[in-house]
Amino acid sequence: MSETTGPAGADATSYYRDLGEGRFESTLHAQGAWDPNEQHMAPVTGIMVRALLHFQPRPDMRLVRINFDILGQIPGGEFSLETTVLRPGRTIELIQCELTAAGRVAVRATAWRLQTSDTSAVAALEDKHMPPLEAAHPWDGMLGWPGGFIASIEARIIDGHRAGRGKVWIHSPLEMVAGEPTEPMVRLLGLADSSNGIAFRVRPGHGSYMFPNVDLSLHLYREPEGAWLGLDNSVTFADDGVGLTSTVLHDVRGPFGRAEQILTVRAVS
Repeated sequence: MSETTGPAGADATSYYRDLGEGRFESTLHAQGAWDPNEQHMAPVTGIMVRALLHFQPRPDMRLVRINFDILGQIPGGEFSLETTVLRPGRTIELIQCELTAAGRVAVRATAWRLQTSDTSAVAALEDKHMPPLEAAHPWDGMLGWPGGFIASIEARIIDGHRAGRGKVWIHSPLEMVAGEPTEPMVRLLGLADSSNGIAFRVRPGHGSYMFPNVDLSLHLYREPEGAWLGLDNSVTFADDGVGLTSTVLHDVRGPFGRAEQILTVRAVS
């Protein structure tokens, strides 16, 4: 976002400012990597997860799947969020959040909420734990990407990283919305879209291809905790212009879910 489209500067301590009545303003920290005038999908994910969490909350239910369809560029600056119920239910609900900017819906998120119960007697986990944060090393590899959002995060890398496959821990010290503490789910899911940039097959700004994602699908089998997000990541490019970034999501306790991103792989002319 430029100074004209995003008046809140880099000295802000959050990604967004709440303007009231469902309206928000992005700061420079939410700036995207592909275009300086658009928002990065990562903080957009965070602000929309916040809206879904706060919408008609029920203590006996939680978010388990959130699917984001990116319908075009997400302009920097002011936008609005509207959350509705698509399928009400006693034990299963489907809700929706739409982000509208510059007169059109830019992102649509649908989310399943399920009723929770005690199933500890049969709890099991198949996803492998990635090495813990303590085993990671400081990493500046994400700075190959431009934009205010990437500049706002701290990254630590696990040994064995290569193009197309990597394990990275990331963290942001910023709040999602100015003046309020950020819930762990909002904070960590607000970083998840970064996964498409940690083990890129074509270095941004140096290759002849671009590979933005057109969606983000999050499946959460456990509620995340803490402030660091672990990304156990793989990137596949097919031979017909389509790719997929697949990630097992971790917090300090271990795996808590998965993220999938379909990519449009395009030659840059």
